Amino acid sequence: MIGAAFGLLGRSVASGGFASLDWPTLLVLALLFLVCESMPTLLSVRQTAVSVSFSAALAAVVLVGPEGAALVGMTAVLSVHPGLPPLKRLFNGSQFAICGYVAGWVYLELLDGGSGVPGVSGPDFAEVIVPFAGAAAVFVPLNFVLIALVLVTTGQADQVPLRGLAQFLVSYLGYATFGLLIAGLWATVSSISAVLVLVPLFVARWAFGQYLAQQRSYDATIAALCQAVETKDYYTRGHCTRVSLASGMIAEEIGMGPERLRAIRYAGMLHDVGKLGVPTKVLQKEGPLTEEEFAAIQLHPMRGLEIVRGIDFLDEAFAGIMHHHERVDGRGYPMGLAGDEIPEFARIIAVADAFDAMTSDRSYRNARSVEVATAELRKGAGTQFDPAMVGAFARALERDGWEPTRRTAPPPEGAAETTKDHDDPTAPIQVVSER
Repeated sequence: MIGAAFGLLGRSVASGGFASLDWPTLLVLALLFLVCESMPTLLSVRQTAVSVSFSAALAAVVLVGPEGAALVGMTAVLSVHPGLPPLKRLFNGSQFAICGYVAGWVYLELLDGGSGVPGVSGPDFAEVIVPFAGAAAVFVPLNFVLIALVLVTTGQADQVPLRGLAQFLVSYLGYATFGLLIAGLWATVSSISAVLVLVPLFVARWAFGQYLAQQRSYDATIAALCQAVETKDYYTRGHCTRVSLASGMIAEEIGMGPERLRAIRYAGMLHDVGKLGVPTKVLQKEGPLTEEEFAAIQLHPMRGLEIVRGIDFLDEAFAGIMHHHERVDGRGYPMGLAGDEIPEFARIIAVADAFDAMTSDRSYRNARSVEVATAELRKGAGTQFDPAMVGAFARALERDGWEPTRRTAPPPEGAAETTKDHDDPTAPIQVVSER
């Protein structure tokens, strides 16, 4: 990629493409690009950040053409990033240079957009809008593809942010319109437009940062509640996380959108939070439970809803927490719902919950294999589980696989440990009458 970028620049030099450039305009745009590129916002993807600098590169497409846009993008090598390796700087500059040049070619050659200041030394502003939109529609996806290509070739394919990709690209295309704003303002206030546009650009950057901070706050809240639940039982460590993962696999398989995917993962993490309201002596009791003790177990979904009711960002996750122990034959709890009366989130979590219970070590048995657990899910399809969700999970497992749970070491002395698992369909809890 670095070679391709320098090849494009060398070709432009050889063909005299730089001779006619408006260098003062290019320098101002390069400075604007550099300022934005030096202040990126970190994303949740490891070692990944975004900036709104591409708006300046897209403005360069209109004002100084493909060669100028490539030079503006290449200034990313000079960004103020302490400790950024030289190779990473070269990659950043190269991918922006390639994106700028290709977008500029689409704008100028393919869509007949004119180069120069709209309404002054170039075309009328109205004539710029459609070609600019085409250039932006090329620049943004190409930028993503180049980054993904490098991650894949360096063995980091798992870091490619495919989840929520459509929403991510739409947001970027929205911020790309700042480039059109810069070009439009240039006709009236010249280079001052770059300074004026810095305000909305940094508002956009702030919005990126606020969104990430909010998500981290949400995740910290969920993690704290899960940790509290798992302290009640040594053997359930990691159960919340695995149920969240399995629930997400099912939800993706049936085509849930990004917002609902996030909500189902939260619901999977918190599905057992109601155990905090169940007496520890009941969870850890050996032998059959009394009717009163089993009633305490059956109330844990409602206790969970009471605990998290005030967390407004959970939204649809509430239904999953409340009803994940309902059965499609109507014999579940706490409300005895049947079939489609059971919320979709709850039908998903029921499958994920039972699967993890079966494939994890318990004090009374070792973990079962994925194949055995899947067979048990199929056996319970139509009675305990929604057949559609079981089928979706089976397809997801066949495609993506499942990392076996690490064998649990014997619990340390004094560690909380249950002797039963109400989530395990192969080992139902025995209840005896007190009469």
